[in-house]
Amino acid sequence: MRPTSLVAPGWWDYTTLDREILEDAARLTVEDIQGLSRPGFTVKIYETREDFYLAEALEYIQAWRQATPDCPTGVCGPIGPTEQLPLVARLVNELELSLRHCHFWGMDEWVMNGREVPEDFPLSFARTDRELLFNRIRPDLKMPEENIHFPKADTRPYIESWKQAKCLVMQGGQGEVKHWAFNDPPKREAPYQDSPPSPAEYRRLTTRIVDLHPMTIIQNARTSGGGVVTSVPTQAISVGPAETWLAEKVSIWQAGNHDNPFGQRLTALMIGKKIPDSSVPMSLLADHPNVQFNYLRGGIGACDVEMH
Repeated sequence: MRPTSLVAPGWWDYTTLDREILEDAARLTVEDIQGLSRPGFTVKIYETREDFYLAEALEYIQAWRQATPDCPTGVCGPIGPTEQLPLVARLVNELELSLRHCHFWGMDEWVMNGREVPEDFPLSFARTDRELLFNRIRPDLKMPEENIHFPKADTRPYIESWKQAKCLVMQGGQGEVKHWAFNDPPKREAPYQDSPPSPAEYRRLTTRIVDLHPMTIIQNARTSGGGVVTSVPTQAISVGPAETWLAEKVSIWQAGNHDNPFGQRLTALMIGKKIPDSSVPMSLLADHPNVQFNYLRGGIGACDVEMH
């Protein structure tokens, strides 16, 4: 029998792993993290915030520059981090890059009362993408509205949109529950009372409405709402692993704002050593053929005891 979660007994999460894995992760140095690179998994470390977010923005540009009328290309992008988005708009304008044949998929969106939140909702991801990116691009270079795909409660159009273009890169951050998008661990209830879904079963999940792990709700209140937990919805729509595996590359950006030093180590260890476990959803990327973890050195931190 696997341990009960230390933070949410009704859920699966990383605290249900074998303690040896957790202790191995906590001991990793920065050099150890870099040493986890292998074919299919690359670890990159950036020295400055400027270099970090510029490199993230350039992934958009590199993907969109490859778009042609016969082979449209796109990016699936996160809200968290967001610092790269104004840089993308600036680069598009300065390079005079037409986005006519380009696509964009939003990773996720909040859900309330069974529906996606409207764009006037304070935490709306779609509104954030528009305000920080798309509304800043010159009108003559803009992406056609029909090529901008935000997930909605009726997920069918969004899922079908993945057939319209090739996703060259899916970006993401990493949450404290070790998710990308809102691919959270599941509740510990039938049929998963004794063990979480197998990696193969979890990877079959498509874009869907998900119940959010309590750690995810608290994290988003901390990072986006000043800690007001009651302002954060308890459900969201998330791009699924099925769509993630359609992306040629999965690029995860960790500046130290969204997950802690331990979490940044744990998922790198599990992917690098190929230890997929759906209680740590990010670890399932161990089986994706092209994953890159991008770290800001100053945000990696240490797992030392330090009293405050």
